[in-house]
Amino acid sequence: MFINMSEINIVDAPPGTEGPGYFATSLDKVIGLARSNSLWPLPFATSCCGIEFMATMGSHYDLGRFGAERLSFSPRQADVLMVMGTIAKKMAPVLKQVYIQMAEPRWVMAVGACASSGGIFDTYSVLQGIDEVIPVDVYVPGCPPRPEAILDGFQRIQDLVKNESGRRRNSDYYKELLGQYGIK
Repeated sequence: MFINMSEINIVDAPPGTEGPGYFATSLDKVIGLARSNSLWPLPFATSCCGIEFMATMGSHYDLGRFGAERLSFSPRQADVLMVMGTIAKKMAPVLKQVYIQMAEPRWVMAVGACASSGGIFDTYSVLQGIDEVIPVDVYVPGCPPRPEAILDGFQRIQDLVKNESGRRRNSDYYKELLGQYGIK
């Protein structure tokens, strides 16, 4: 996931591909850059991690400076599903339905110990991690996580979005992954 800077070879651009006012790149990189800096998160907050998310949206931490100024409370307009807090097993079908209603490409962030692993609630009624019902892209640890951790998790989502190929979502691997969760 992380690049070792000593392994990167920087070479000069071929003649004719750069000059004043323009540069050459691939369409995937331009689309990834645009997407990563204009994500619309859908907060699915059920408990104390939601309070930390509210602090993250406040002026001191300001998630909006990362291009997520507009929260979307409609799954059809959201890019990132941010699940925060304890998810009861009765809530699992609702969470899965929200995920299915989101348009592709979509990403999921499990915020806090409860969304990641059930937290301290190892009981029959609490889902032991949302990855039992939907695929998760980034896990944010903590109980509850500090706003800095939520910002770090959001930046990891941005890295995924920026570097994801436009064809990944149509790959056999991705279709098989969704099939494991019973999602078509």
